[in-house]
Amino acid sequence: MGADDRGRTAIDPALDLTAQEPIPPAGVAAAQAVMASGKLHRYGETGARPSEVSQLEAEFAREVGRRYCVALNSCGSSMFVALRCAGVRPGDKVLSNCFTLAPVPGAIAHAGAQPVLVDCTDDLTLDLDDLAHKAVASGARVLLLSHMRGHIADMDRVLQLCHAHGLTLIEDCAHTMGAGWDGRLTGTFGAAGCFSLQSYKHANAGEGGLLVTDDADLAAQAILLSGSYMLYGAHLARPDDEVFARWAPVTPNFSLRMSNLAAAVARSQLGAMLRERAERWNARYQWLAQALQGIEHLRLPQRDAREQFVASSIQFSLVDLSRAQMEAFVAGCAARGVHIKWFGAAAPAGFTSVWTHWRYFDHAQHLPNAERVLGALCDMRLPLTLTEADCRRIGAVILTALADAVA
Repeated sequence: MGADDRGRTAIDPALDLTAQEPIPPAGVAAAQAVMASGKLHRYGETGARPSEVSQLEAEFAREVGRRYCVALNSCGSSMFVALRCAGVRPGDKVLSNCFTLAPVPGAIAHAGAQPVLVDCTDDLTLDLDDLAHKAVASGARVLLLSHMRGHIADMDRVLQLCHAHGLTLIEDCAHTMGAGWDGRLTGTFGAAGCFSLQSYKHANAGEGGLLVTDDADLAAQAILLSGSYMLYGAHLARPDDEVFARWAPVTPNFSLRMSNLAAAVARSQLGAMLRERAERWNARYQWLAQALQGIEHLRLPQRDAREQFVASSIQFSLVDLSRAQMEAFVAGCAARGVHIKWFGAAAPAGFTSVWTHWRYFDHAQHLPNAERVLGALCDMRLPLTLTEADCRRIGAVILTALADAVA
């Protein structure tokens, strides 16, 4: 293909696939009020009205229909705290997805545990047959289930397997805020659900994590672990004082609190705005999926009708390409302004990595399907700034770069 052809298929260089929408005016005003007050720390010792963080916790608990919510400084911290509260201790085994991002095995490592990675299906969900096998073989008592990139496994069967094998379920919902399975929100199936407020997620506070649960003992421990000191009474979505009396003397303070500034930015992005964003993200997913339909060598994951996903990104596999052709495709897209993340790359890049890159734990993991699936897997963010015409142009770039790579 000549330079003229490449120019015709390139996207507008001003199109930023990492673009974020502005913080809503209500969030900006709330953040300015916090800064003007100087009260960035969530706790005040005397005469304090409910903090931004406490109000966020109460509002998010209502949003997902859980009794308790604990705000932390990241979703990774939320997962670590949930594991610790579920009884995970150094040396324990924890079942988890092989298809996930580094904060998930990082949370397991933070707890001093060893991950037992479960294979993935061609459609990027947890391989439930492999889960059943490894639950028995490993003796693990906790499953940290990552709804990676918004792909939700058959949660009815997940719960059946957890019950059958005595597994405590912790959900990583970093990519599924507002999403559900068969009418039930993610984050409400397990003992705890962990959500992200990091940029690129469904509500953008820059960074932050939200842990939700109906378990009073888990919630009290999480509040104490997060760093409440003896100020846990300032929480709104919390257990009664007698629950804290059981845990306060024996629970360390890990100083993982969320600040009032992050909470002020996030609060305006829940409720109606979260639901409206979900509709807009899914529209962009459908626009791009339609543009990619029928392209030779390209496969989109199939989704169960019970999966109510919120698609802030799109994934596709390139079938029957060599490693050199995959590299050529990724480079060809980048040259035309479309930056594709490839899970099969030899080295981690940006946010993208796979289990073979995580050398801080035992790599004796049997994951035959993942080696094939992730080796061919491509991933792209879907910023809400994309138009339908942008999606068509991106599809044309992908088609052209793929044709060049296999020529």
